[in-house]
Amino acid sequence: MRIEKDSLGEKEIPGDALYGIHSLRASENFPYKMEFHKEWYQALGLTKLACYRTYMSFIEAAAGRYGDIPASVTIIGNEVLEKMQLVASEIATGKYFDQFIVPALQGGAGTSINMNINEIIANAALLELGSPPGNHALVDPIEHANIYQSTNDIVPTSLRVAAMKLLLLLEEEINGLRSSIERTETLHRSHLRIAYTQMQQAVPSSWGMLLGGYNEALSRDWWRVSKCLERLKTVNLGGSAAGTGIAVPRYFIMEVVRELQRLTGLPLSRSENLPDATVNQDSLVEVHAILKACAVNLEKMVSDLRLLSSDVAGNREIILPGVQVGSSAMPGKINPVIPEFVISASHRIYANDQLITSLSAQGCLDLNAYIPLIGHSLLESIKLLIAACQALRSRLFNAIEINSTVSQNNLFTSPAITTALVPYIGYNKSAGLAAVMKENDLDIFAAN
Repeated sequence: MRIEKDSLGEKEIPGDALYGIHSLRASENFPYKMEFHKEWYQALGLTKLACYRTYMSFIEAAAGRYGDIPASVTIIGNEVLEKMQLVASEIATGKYFDQFIVPALQGGAGTSINMNINEIIANAALLELGSPPGNHALVDPIEHANIYQSTNDIVPTSLRVAAMKLLLLLEEEINGLRSSIERTETLHRSHLRIAYTQMQQAVPSSWGMLLGGYNEALSRDWWRVSKCLERLKTVNLGGSAAGTGIAVPRYFIMEVVRELQRLTGLPLSRSENLPDATVNQDSLVEVHAILKACAVNLEKMVSDLRLLSSDVAGNREIILPGVQVGSSAMPGKINPVIPEFVISASHRIYANDQLITSLSAQGCLDLNAYIPLIGHSLLESIKLLIAACQALRSRLFNAIEINSTVSQNNLFTSPAITTALVPYIGYNKSAGLAAVMKENDLDIFAAN
């Protein structure tokens, strides 16, 4: 064990732990252990790395201009700086995630998140230097690992990096699902079926029309999601506390986002109004509304397929792939688990939308204290949509069966088909023909 101190007192820390007193206090204060998203953790590593590289270039620029660096400038030795860069790059790959002990649900506007990362960087750098964790006279979590940074800019900037990376994956998955639906649509484009309105037989239609509607909705979803990066690209990195840029060199403010852009390959840009970018989270609300719209389209689609493939529908025109046994008590039962998974995921996204909306509105004066849960919910919704699209593509549409013979026969025996005759024999005669079909259980050919 080792003893660490802060302004509140002392605590015992396991001797080999890379986390420290700040992380341990947070872990004890927030007992509900909602796991932090690894993607956000990795993005924190990239953001820290950008800060260290920018600090290094700032020191080089200052030395080149002034010869002797002013005494007011904090100097971190090259060896320490190199080790911190190494560790930050390792965090970007997911290393040391087991040492991140702060839960996603917390208070403090993300200070616990930032300090846990700072402690991991400082202590892992110490190990690289041949020193035990906790020797903060050599590498300090705040003086060194947090140089020219604040929770107020590090945490929301890394959130946007994580979200943008996941959104790029979501774009791919939406397009993959579209392609899978298009194959089914092409195969059954001209096959006839009954269209239903208000769950009643309505008019003749085709599978191409139904599946084409799903595909068109997903095309809109893809377009909207592709525009989300535009909403998220503006970050407040360099703004430090409350976006004021206090105690941060102007060189650092102007260059650090460019460095992060180079590291991530993302179209990031520095906000022209750093206080605004620090406190106002309306861009996250807007992005999540786009995610919600995608969830709505997915739920509508799978609800249709679940209904059409159900035993309640009678002579089924659609057969969903059987992907797992449906009951421990009823032999042979197969449940529509993929549609049910997608519906459940969609409703989780709707709940996240309400949470993000209400907590974003809770931004108070110069900061929003609820960024951790806002960010967690945003990333969860993106990952849920990615999973939903993957499941629909690989577990449903790649093996869905449409019995076009049954659907055509169902149409020919349905009074709904008489709507197609209205232009030729008029509404009243068509209605009479529909009545004959109903009363005598005849198809359109026998009734005519």
